[in-house]
Amino acid sequence: MSLVVVGSVAFDSIETPDGSVKDALGGSAVHFSLAAALFGPVQLVGVVGEDFTADCHNILREKGVSTEGLEVIPGGKTFRWSCKYFDDMDQRETLTTDLNVFEKFQPTLPAEYCQAGFLYLGNGAPVTQSSVLDQMSGKPFSVVDTMNFWIDGNRSELLELLGRVDALVLNDEEAYLLSGEKNLVRAGRSIRKMGPRIVIAKKGQHGATIFHEAGETALPALPLADVVDPTGAGDSFAGGMMGSLQSCGSVDLETLKVAVAWGTVTASFCCGGYGVEGLLKADPVSLRERFEQYRKMLDLQPVEIPLTSN
Repeated sequence: MSLVVVGSVAFDSIETPDGSVKDALGGSAVHFSLAAALFGPVQLVGVVGEDFTADCHNILREKGVSTEGLEVIPGGKTFRWSCKYFDDMDQRETLTTDLNVFEKFQPTLPAEYCQAGFLYLGNGAPVTQSSVLDQMSGKPFSVVDTMNFWIDGNRSELLELLGRVDALVLNDEEAYLLSGEKNLVRAGRSIRKMGPRIVIAKKGQHGATIFHEAGETALPALPLADVVDPTGAGDSFAGGMMGSLQSCGSVDLETLKVAVAWGTVTASFCCGGYGVEGLLKADPVSLRERFEQYRKMLDLQPVEIPLTSN
């Protein structure tokens, strides 16, 4: 079964306490695609301008990402974004956002993409995300991402969308805003009642929590001593997760837990370089080695501990 991603393709300029990069390849669809492509082929849908060079196309294609659905606007400019990270790397300030051709993006899927078994809708307007679902000829396992801007400004459209998808991926602050709750467990449970049977709440370096029919499952992040650039880590997480699900061809709870673990490991590679450098350096050997490291970290053997009964 194929995997389709619809989202932004961008050039990012990033400043961190230790360095900077200008016009690095980025965007939600790019980070997702390069992460998912570590597990199998990916079909990307997005829009760029004429400034998106042949080298940029080749980076994607050489990693197994189909760009048939990547629209090039004659005379247009690709989406550009810049930010500055602070010392703890958990906080950043957006400096500029130039949507350019992405501002009026109306995704049109190639016919073969409409048969996909897995679909990821990167952060965007809920009405645009819904238009993609309308184009699907089957019923793929669909995962959607969102952000505060859409929760605040397009709530009714977002709620309608949530009734149509299988899963929602968002961070803890977005979960609080969407649900109106101040506790993550209550927030996740509340959002599940809005439609998606699965909610995955990301907490950055503190891991992720899966909310599902049987309750909650929390998985930690992989501890990293050196974080170069966390930009795109969330989409890389989703890419690793969806790539794993596609590879297995299953979406049951146990497979989902393992997929979230793979997403966590994949996101750790993203943080190891500016833009997509970390993902481009990842390969099956290094990915599997890091997954084994993560798996062993979670392996808690039973130990008899005497307890008092006061």
